[in-house]
Amino acid sequence: MSGTGRWSDREGGRTPKATLRNRPRERGYRVTAASGLPSLMADMKPQVYKDERPAEYFDQFHASARKGVGWTYTFVRTLVSLPTLLIYRVKAIGVENVPKSGPLLLAPNHFSQMDHFFVGLYLRRKVRFMAKSQMFGPPVLTYIYKHGGVFPVRRGHHDEESIKTALTILGQGEMLLVYAEGGRSRSGKLKEVKPGIGRIALESEATVVPVAIQGSETVRRWKRFRFPKVTVQFGEPLSFPDEEAPSRERQIEVAEQIFAPVREMYGGLATRSGR
Repeated sequence: MSGTGRWSDREGGRTPKATLRNRPRERGYRVTAASGLPSLMADMKPQVYKDERPAEYFDQFHASARKGVGWTYTFVRTLVSLPTLLIYRVKAIGVENVPKSGPLLLAPNHFSQMDHFFVGLYLRRKVRFMAKSQMFGPPVLTYIYKHGGVFPVRRGHHDEESIKTALTILGQGEMLLVYAEGGRSRSGKLKEVKPGIGRIALESEATVVPVAIQGSETVRRWKRFRFPKVTVQFGEPLSFPDEEAPSRERQIEVAEQIFAPVREMYGGLATRSGR
């Protein structure tokens, strides 16, 4: 937004960007306004909770995603896999729980934009992603997303097209990653789930694999040459009966069932890592 009163939207109100910039810092960590204590998360830009671009702009990405994945996916995967593995010393547990074929919904927690690379690193199948719409815009990255299996969910809107694309991909027998919390946690702790993951699970009848990612909450510290060790754990597969037009309450109920193993696995990983 423009003008002398530059604002950044936040849940529960709007905060001047100048205020966000002038918040106290301690040892490079973001300091929470409520407690004054340093957060586990490194500095993150204020979130924009509504994408004002028209829905028609995103139609091209949904159309591309429904057609499949091009060579871009393989190219990017080849380019980033080895550096990701070596820099973050990524360890995977329970890869055998991921079916080798058939419609599959991966449901991980979410701290970092690197999370989708961490999840897909040890999987042979191609992973399709639902991502916030604000990621689409910069020319090079947008080309990669469009041809690499990523499709947008229009931030701040009820976006049925993203659900249609998700169900189409699963209907094609593909593997789809949807973050159960709906977006990145900025506190270093797991968030509450969103109903979307429950709806997709119920309307697709796809197998669901809960996924816990531990360590990625500090990935942004790479700017200070500090690279955390990341562990990804794949849980036991879940299945749900087909339900047409499930209520919001039912969607949340299933979303909680999906995320409960994620919380348990994440807690165990955090304990073992000494966090």
